[in-house]
Amino acid sequence: QVQLVESGGGLVQAGGSLKLSCTSSGRTFSNYAMGWFRQAPGKEREFVAAINWSGGSTYYADSVKGRFTISRDNAKSTVYLQMNSMKPEDTAVYYCAGDGRSYTLRASTLSPLYWGQGTQVTVSS
Repeated sequence: QVQLVESGGGLVQAGGSLKLSCTSSGRTFSNYAMGWFRQAPGKEREFVAAINWSGGSTYYADSVKGRFTISRDNAKSTVYLQMNSMKPEDTAVYYCAGDGRSYTLRASTLSPLYWGQGTQVTVSS
């Protein structure tokens, strides 16, 4: 059974930074692309960032490009989201997602099959 567990959420002031982590278990982490999504109150869940199985391909939503960085440590079965220059509009529940297909080459083609429980991120103005 695949499990994804996020951590690192919290409250931060505008302009500040936060780093999210997501640890995977239940399958060979290094074979699968991973991603981050978020959902703000009253809005649909939206894509934030993705990384392919090797870490050689990353892909970002325009709204976070240049501010957020996705990375992975396959030895620790963990994917990270470093968030810098944060804005109040980044406030949302952030979800980790695992690809349903192995060895996806391009991060932009991530097709989530597994989801974490979410972690709240709040950016105050």
